[in-house]
Amino acid sequence: MRRGRTDRALTGGPGGYILASLFSLRATIRENRRLFVGIALAAHFPGHFGTIRHSQRTEGTQPMAKAATPTNSDPRKIVLAYSGGLDTSVILPWLKERYPGVKLVAFAAELGQGDELAGIEKKAYASGADEVIVKDLRKEFAEEFCFPMLRAHAVYESDYLLGTSIARPLIAKHQVMAAHETKADAVAHGATGKGNDQVRFELTYMALDPKLKIISPWKDPRFLADGLNDRETAIDYAKKHNIPITASKRKIYSQDRNLWHISHEGAEIEDPAQEPLDQVYTITVPVKKAPNTPEYVEVEFDKGVPVAVDGRKLAGHDLIAQLNTIGGRHAVGQTVLVENRLVGMKSRGVYETPGGTILYEAHKALEQLCLERDLYHYKQQLALKYAELVYYGQWYHPLREAMQAFIDHANQVVTGKVRVKLYKGRATAVSVTSPRSLYDTQLASFAMSGYDVTAARGFIDLFGLPMKVRGLKQKVKA
Repeated sequence: MRRGRTDRALTGGPGGYILASLFSLRATIRENRRLFVGIALAAHFPGHFGTIRHSQRTEGTQPMAKAATPTNSDPRKIVLAYSGGLDTSVILPWLKERYPGVKLVAFAAELGQGDELAGIEKKAYASGADEVIVKDLRKEFAEEFCFPMLRAHAVYESDYLLGTSIARPLIAKHQVMAAHETKADAVAHGATGKGNDQVRFELTYMALDPKLKIISPWKDPRFLADGLNDRETAIDYAKKHNIPITASKRKIYSQDRNLWHISHEGAEIEDPAQEPLDQVYTITVPVKKAPNTPEYVEVEFDKGVPVAVDGRKLAGHDLIAQLNTIGGRHAVGQTVLVENRLVGMKSRGVYETPGGTILYEAHKALEQLCLERDLYHYKQQLALKYAELVYYGQWYHPLREAMQAFIDHANQVVTGKVRVKLYKGRATAVSVTSPRSLYDTQLASFAMSGYDVTAARGFIDLFGLPMKVRGLKQKVKA
């Protein structure tokens, strides 16, 4: 072919036909390669598919779109992490306008968010989706994300039990799987450019399939140019486009709910000088309305994994749900926190984590009974870094995976039963038993029989020798 040949020459004559065929073949190979990656990823995560509802738009229901000219770099098919909330409901029709001709797959993960997914397929189609996938991931979420984090005893900045942070990598993972299954070339999310979730979603996309295009409307200048720069304008956009939403300008709490917790931001919560209103609490009662009589619950662990409540064996997601109910009626697990976001700013939120709080308290008591001192102390240090990795969206980071191996090994002896007292917002471990206990009642008592008291004198002399030498040589002031 001569250099400088026009585009018209590519489609005319026998040579053009051959070239067109070759381009078509190349596209087919690329699609098959993406499908292969999807199969390989599914093989790497066996048994993680949950219950799936997958539907497609029927004829006669067409989404709205403005006339525009697509470019070669535009995505052909996008899998959007869809919650049915304000942000993602607005994003669906906006994507249709932004990328003319694009196909949209709304992916919704069932993570135990109550009735929030009721009617979500109908709502997604009404907002512009071409396909809808609803996947029940509650068991995987509990047993393969929440419980490994529990074994690490990860807490971010002393108070946050990472309910939103731990869910995002799971959603993003199954988004990638959905992209492979539906032959999409892009994934999208509704996280803003000021928050942590954008990082959590996108790091997971990058880790599991770096070739997928990432669409983030809140970071697209055209999104802002269309007047979508806060939740109030998003509400106006939704009303203008007849998108069904529940948010209002009167009460605008941004909430994220799953099996592990529910978080609340916005409205009066954004002002650290204001006490959050009681109306914010959703899965727990306000402390002043909690019963005046304490309740006790027994949690059983096997190698660091919670397996039973009050003697009843339960699957992970059912166990958390049961503890949420019990803890919620006693106002357990309420946290008001000003936290440091990864992107550099501080934010304030209200968190409700009743079941998780009970589990953390019970697991801590069992570790204190069963772990050797140096192991326990070092594990506490790792817990801080582990919490950061989860908060920063680095679930698939090799450091987190390596730390998990250490943590799971340490938990091999964390087996037993813990009785937790629930009263007026507090969860307190009041008794603990374990066949792997390191506690020796005779050694712990004040009785000196059978104990060589002279060994203590020598131990102190040697242990304190560096401090004694410094006192002699450098004359430490009292």
